[in-house]
Amino acid sequence: MTATLAEAYRRCEEITKSEARNFYYGIRLLPTDKRAVLCAVYALARRMDDIGDGDLPVERKTAALTGLRADLAALDGSTDPVLVAVADAARRYPIPLGAFDELIDGVEMDVTGRHYETFDDLVAYCRCVAGAVGRLCLGVFGSAPDPAAPRRADRLGIALQQTNILRDIREDLLNGRVYLPQADLDRFGVKLVLDEQGALVDDGGALSALIRFSTRRARDWYRDGLLLTPLLDWRSRASCLAMSGIYRQLLNRIEARPSLVFDQRLSLSGQEKVAIAVRSLAGRIS
Repeated sequence: MTATLAEAYRRCEEITKSEARNFYYGIRLLPTDKRAVLCAVYALARRMDDIGDGDLPVERKTAALTGLRADLAALDGSTDPVLVAVADAARRYPIPLGAFDELIDGVEMDVTGRHYETFDDLVAYCRCVAGAVGRLCLGVFGSAPDPAAPRRADRLGIALQQTNILRDIREDLLNGRVYLPQADLDRFGVKLVLDEQGALVDDGGALSALIRFSTRRARDWYRDGLLLTPLLDWRSRASCLAMSGIYRQLLNRIEARPSLVFDQRLSLSGQEKVAIAVRSLAGRIS
C-alpha cells in the first residue's frame, strides 16, 4: 500500500526524533513544512548510515547501497514512506538529490575500511558524509543569491564532521575505524590504543596535543562555514546556528579537556541545548 504523504512525513519525523537529537533540536526552530522536509532528508541519510554501521557482510552492505542508488534514480515510483517523503520534498524545494549519491560514496568508504593518510584525504570523506548534508539543508533553507552559499554550507558540514570525529575517537576505534589522518598521528607521535579499562591511552600527553591541534583546525572551518548564516532568513539562520552551536560547544569542551573523550561519548544536557537554541533565535553565534 502506498504511504500517504502525511504518514510518510510522520514516519520521517519519528526517525529523526529518535536517532538525531542534536539535529532535531536545531530544526525545531524552523516552520513546520521545512522541519518536515529536513526530517525526510535526515531519515534517508540515516538509512544509509545504518547500512554502513550494521552487522551485514561487506558484500551485502555494498549491494544494499547499490539498491539505494537505484531507489534514488526511480524516486517518483517508490512506495517506501521515507522515499515518498523525499520525492515530495524534491518536487517542492531545490534539493540537490545528487548529494545523496555523495553520501552513499562516503558510506562506501566506511564499508571498505578507507584509511586516511592526510587531512586532505579526510576532507574528501567529510565532504561526502557531511558537506553533502550541508548542501541538502541549504536546498531547504534557501538563501539570498550568493554563489558562495553552497561552498559555505559544505564547509560548515565538514566542520561538524570534524567535531564528530574528535568526540568519537574511542568509539570508532572500538569499531575498527580510525579517522584521524596518519600524517597527524605521526606528527604527534600518537598510536591509538586502549588501556585495560578500555580508555584511550594518552602517552605523555601526545594524544591531547593532537586533539587540541585538531580542534583549532576545525574552528577555522566553522569560521568560514558560518559566513553562510547572514544569507539565510531568520528562522533558517536560527536553526543553523543552533545545530552548529551544539557542536561548537562540544568542540570547546574537547579542546579544554581532551580527556573527556578518552573513556566516554561526550554530550550536552537538554538544558544546555535549550540555552543554545535561545541564543540562536537571537542570532547569536554560540
